[in-house]
Amino acid sequence: MIRVGLIDTGIAADLAPSIAAARRFTNSAGAADGRAHGTTVATIILHHAPQARLLDAQAFGAGARAEPAAVAAALHWLIDQRTRLVNLSLGLRHDREILRSAVAAARAAGLLLIAATPARGAPVYPAAYPGVLRVTGDARCAPGEVSALGGEPADFGACPRDLDGTPSGASLAAAHVTGLIAGGLERTDADVRAILAAALRFHGRERRHC
Repeated sequence: MIRVGLIDTGIAADLAPSIAAARRFTNSAGAADGRAHGTTVATIILHHAPQARLLDAQAFGAGARAEPAAVAAALHWLIDQRTRLVNLSLGLRHDREILRSAVAAARAAGLLLIAATPARGAPVYPAAYPGVLRVTGDARCAPGEVSALGGEPADFGACPRDLDGTPSGASLAAAHVTGLIAGGLERTDADVRAILAAALRFHGRERRHC
């Protein structure tokens, strides 16, 4: 079974059969996933990869904000947990050494990091770090499709909606890509590029006409 790490708000108890391990990296009290974001991300991943085993790394604190130190600690834990893929449906505005070093360590350990990045605006982290697979929302894509964006504004675009069609953005697009990769790795020995190529629907950014 493919082991997928989620660094997010936590995963609700009803998905417990798919959770291999869980750990909180903040001091905030309260039930896991009070905002439901982590559960939504987990549900999308399991839709594409139903046999995946999830590593639930809760790194969002008060005000639903992810702190660089919490995300970095979660990455080090996921290295120890022998995680294959890590979904980072988050974006921090500033580069921090603690986070940069944790990303480098995860990459050196062979983890594939999939991170959300906005379609417009300044770069966010960890998506902007070298070796991280950057994903943004692309409204052209259905849940099983991706677009190849060539690095601008991201490596790939994907469906920016929940499974029920509720619009969101890059955070759910990253979850769709993580799920597609995890599902592909469950079924085949093909590499990640081949898995994404099989889901490729569009090349380049959508051209809008006035």
